[in-house]
Amino acid sequence: MSEQYAGRPILVGYDDSSESRQALHWAVEEARLRGLPLLVCHAWHWPYALRPVPHEVLAQIEQVALSVVNDGVRQARNLAPEIDAQPLLGRGTPSAVLLEAAREAEVTVLGSRGQGGFDGLRMGSAAVQVPAHSVRPVIIVRPLPSPSSRQIRIVVGVDGSPASRAALDFALEEAAMRGGTVTAMCCWGDCGSSSWQDPLPFVDSHALRRGAEARFHEVASQLARRHPDVPVTTEFVTERPQRALIDSAKDATLLVLGSRGNEAPACLLLGPVTQTALLEAWCPVAITPPG
Repeated sequence: MSEQYAGRPILVGYDDSSESRQALHWAVEEARLRGLPLLVCHAWHWPYALRPVPHEVLAQIEQVALSVVNDGVRQARNLAPEIDAQPLLGRGTPSAVLLEAAREAEVTVLGSRGQGGFDGLRMGSAAVQVPAHSVRPVIIVRPLPSPSSRQIRIVVGVDGSPASRAALDFALEEAAMRGGTVTAMCCWGDCGSSSWQDPLPFVDSHALRRGAEARFHEVASQLARRHPDVPVTTEFVTERPQRALIDSAKDATLLVLGSRGNEAPACLLLGPVTQTALLEAWCPVAITPPG
């Protein structure tokens, strides 16, 4: 892939589901704005590993898969003839094929679920596994109505973790490309309140809050200098991050979160805030690994 393209491509998973078609639209626009090529990726595999299958059957399955990925490329070229859209057909599970290709992609774009699963499934396996393991940013596009406002507004959660700093940088970059604004939000849990599970002795919770708020504004200001033309609003709120971020992003173009924040146990590849956003956010969700 690196020899074929001058820059890292935008990668999109496509399986002809309605969700993947929405992801394709976002990926085409991402490629157009960044001036990068587009890779339309489809994965196929024989699901019965221990059962032998005639070569002719595998060839037929591969031919069907090839027609699917070529259809995605045709749609991409119709949407934006100026971008270089190419097919990528891989053999294996969707998550494995996408993760391998994502190593050399600038951004990966996926629908919230594909053709598999069952009725009522809100999030497919690839939409969880790919952002959890990817070393590059991943955008999950959900099948929800577009916000009524035409203003481009990007909401980003910041808690000081390396992944959240990468999230803020990514949000600023997206806003700069799209001519939008950024709302950077930090959510504070008051350790001196009665709702805190284990109040700490000899702790001035007000001083802690003031220090955290000052540090948040400092970090946001430092990163915002890289994109001086992007209007940035900072919000330091005393709310649970899951609810505050999702509510703030109801009319947003994009919600950007780090893969895991300061509160996430080391055993989790995706933090609880990010997991909740994938299920409940009203807009596409971008997930950034620690940069």
